[in-house]
Amino acid sequence: MGSSSRPFLHKKIFIFWSVLILSSGSWCVAARISSLISKDLFDAIFIHKDDNACPAKDFYPYNSFIKASRCFPRFGNTGSLTTRRREIAAFLAQISHETTGGWPTAPDGPYAWGLCFKEEVSPQSDYCDSTNNEWPCYPGKSYKGRGPIQLSWNYNYGPAGKALGFDGLRNLEMVSNNSLIAFRTALWYWMTEQQPKPSCHNVMVGGYVPTAADLAVNRTAGFGLVTNIINGGLECGIPNDGRVNDRIGYFQRYAKLFNVDTGPNLDCQYQKPF
Repeated sequence: MGSSSRPFLHKKIFIFWSVLILSSGSWCVAARISSLISKDLFDAIFIHKDDNACPAKDFYPYNSFIKASRCFPRFGNTGSLTTRRREIAAFLAQISHETTGGWPTAPDGPYAWGLCFKEEVSPQSDYCDSTNNEWPCYPGKSYKGRGPIQLSWNYNYGPAGKALGFDGLRNLEMVSNNSLIAFRTALWYWMTEQQPKPSCHNVMVGGYVPTAADLAVNRTAGFGLVTNIINGGLECGIPNDGRVNDRIGYFQRYAKLFNVDTGPNLDCQYQKPF
């Protein structure tokens, strides 16, 4: 190969490094889910998130979501085009329920009010599991729900902070003060397997293989199993639970906007929680 090839080689090296972004202590690949969810689509999904009625007004911009996704290159980039769109729709549906400001007669319907809150209102406890010695609670801190997926409990804040480059036990307020970190915690939770739970990502892209024990308690793949992973202890195994139905309502609306079907097993009413 002659010397004329060297500029091309240097260009390839430059392009390779240019798609890596160092942020919060981790390398983030500039994946392009923006080709699947444009700003216009994002704004059509979250019609009211920046209304004055929403406490999280201006906290969840499109650019923060896209930048956060770059730290999780498999998100929205695994499987067929339909699978990729469905996963993004499912993620947005779950975080919409967790942060909803909607009500049955709300303008544009109850499923147009996602990302209205950035932290839990009137928490019933400080969400500290004092028996967890690996991620001990810091005095005076409340590990209540924060961010798009309402990250809760010290055993979630600690690992999330470690993975994303901040002190999740002592500086957990960053999740409700920094929109980029907020979206990253939600995506971290979505992408991370926590035994015996699979990751939400693997469930939505077909990577979940149920064990015999899972099959015995009807933990079959689908959006309902994702709900089980996120909050099954409170919502699953209950016929016609309103919270589960709210999650499904968001997913059905978003799936239509992404022009995909929802897939089977939308609820978890007959599933045993993990």
